[in-house]
Amino acid sequence: MSNDALAHPDRIRASHWITVLIRQFPELQAELTPSPHRPGLGRQRGGTDRRGPSEPLRLRVSDTVRDITDGVVELEEAVHDRLGLPPTGRGTVEVRLARLAGLLERVEADPLLMRHLLDEISGMARRCSGALGDAEPVIRLRGRCPLCASVSLRAFPLRRAVLCINPGCRCPHTACGCHADRAHRHSWPEGEWAELTAGGALALEEIAAALDEDSTVAAVSR
Repeated sequence: MSNDALAHPDRIRASHWITVLIRQFPELQAELTPSPHRPGLGRQRGGTDRRGPSEPLRLRVSDTVRDITDGVVELEEAVHDRLGLPPTGRGTVEVRLARLAGLLERVEADPLLMRHLLDEISGMARRCSGALGDAEPVIRLRGRCPLCASVSLRAFPLRRAVLCINPGCRCPHTACGCHADRAHRHSWPEGEWAELTAGGALALEEIAAALDEDSTVAAVSR
């Protein structure tokens, strides 16, 4: 069995969000490159041109690039400090993120550090997606939530997870965030999908298809 199969769900989530950010951050930087062919800022998501004033958009993108760059540097420094590692070396955002990915196995041994890293990385990845104009897709799944029996299961491809959007849903594990934070929605990362398919109302293949980035299943609003 691979190390990935034995990894804690938070480590799996962190690895996924790092991958998302590594892929999207260069796109965000590219949005700051002026186009000689049109007055708008970069391109609209989907390939169409942006029209109208570009300065507010450019400022938003510039602020996001700066904040993510600073955030990744600070996060890597915090991880090194917590783990007792030597000071970090220089590197681009993508290089630093790759180095953080290589430390996840060690970070996993420190639950507080893993939770901090996961919160920071997921927040930066979502902000990057927002600045690019990518709303996180939400895909309705058939079947009922095994916790609250509501028809409230949704797949979130960017997170590689299934969430129950019923605000009253709570799992039996008191340490879960759904007990500590009323805004938290219980989620099942990839390593926990078996819980959703155990009752037979939902097939593993359906979850995998919904979470495929190339899936043509229609998205629904949260």
